[in-house]
Amino acid sequence: MIIDDNYKTINEIKDNLIKHFDKVYGNSENVKVYFAPGRVNLIGEYTDYNGGHVLPCSLSIGTYCAVKLRDDSQVRLKSLNFCDTDIIHVDLKELQYKEEHDWANYPKGMIKTLMDNGYSIPNGFDILFYGNIPNGAGLSSSASIEVLTGYVLKDMFGFEFDMVQLAVYGRMAENQYIGVNCGIMDQFAVAMGQANNAIFLNTSTLNYSYVPLELGSYKILIMNTNKRRGLKDSKYNERRKECEEALKLIRREYEKQCIKIDDLNDLCSITMDEWENVKISIVDEILYKRAQHVITENERTIEAIKVLEQGDLISFGKLMTASHMSLKNDYEVTGIELDTLVETALRCKGVLGARMTGAGFGGCAIALVEEGYIEEVVSEVGKSYNEKTGLLADFVVVEIGNGPCKIKALR
Repeated sequence: MIIDDNYKTINEIKDNLIKHFDKVYGNSENVKVYFAPGRVNLIGEYTDYNGGHVLPCSLSIGTYCAVKLRDDSQVRLKSLNFCDTDIIHVDLKELQYKEEHDWANYPKGMIKTLMDNGYSIPNGFDILFYGNIPNGAGLSSSASIEVLTGYVLKDMFGFEFDMVQLAVYGRMAENQYIGVNCGIMDQFAVAMGQANNAIFLNTSTLNYSYVPLELGSYKILIMNTNKRRGLKDSKYNERRKECEEALKLIRREYEKQCIKIDDLNDLCSITMDEWENVKISIVDEILYKRAQHVITENERTIEAIKVLEQGDLISFGKLMTASHMSLKNDYEVTGIELDTLVETALRCKGVLGARMTGAGFGGCAIALVEEGYIEEVVSEVGKSYNEKTGLLADFVVVEIGNGPCKIKALR
């Protein structure tokens, strides 16, 4: 099934949000509407918390909210994506994490993070969310709602931090409040998105540049496994610990060889030549494979920029595919669902490359597909996927969009 990511216009979404806001909270006068995108990572997976390079871009789909200030300290939260749940009531003085609050912990975490960092939020507010990112699909619905909440508060209360700092606060909320030890990529891609451009980001320095995505007759096809998972339910934190253990072993080997290690703060500080010299020191097969993925993936991402600048989409597709194989064999975060989507797509005519994107263990894969072959690819991949897994995949041809914004009257 192909889902049109423009199946609702911005006007329709805004009108629908305001209408439901009135139903939920009783008064939609002076309501403001905001948007923050989702993101897809083209290449550079699990390098972000290892100090490496990533190449994400923001999407034209994302998270919307309608919000209205209150004259007390109460915050009321509701999502149209969870219609069967009640309004969640919290006080600005009582923002502790509660498992029963589920999705609402993400905006709560952002509110608390800003307050903990000295930003005054004198009034509560009523807020209604709606997202057209599939939940748990690996397109950063959590980062989208975190950045969106931070952007709303920045606009409503006049906070002066820039968009890079907004991304940093989003990561802090995810790490310290939600308890997922993610890197900066998701929040950065959501906060800093620019239409028709990917973001080449050095996650150790936060230096970045925009890379025009000149894909010609090719499109980015997102293939959703519809196998939901949350990062806390995956082995995300476990993989991070394994990377930290591998780095410790490499540092010990450097010390044995009397090699200066002052700048060896993360796995992605290690070049391929250096890896060849020290990899023998990691006798644990699991730790060896984790380090091998991270270091080679960082090299692939740097190489991807070069081939994109040359307009070499064939080489870029090969790098995407090599990334997936490394994530499958060395990092072991794919699974039968993602592997089926990718491997079937790669057998189809018109596909230059494919890989899982996001944290893995379900979620989404992406493929670079020639526009004239998209329907054929969707049909073949969807059929094979259903036969092998019993699940129905969804497919979205995505457009590359901008970062967060306030939606003004469009008529």
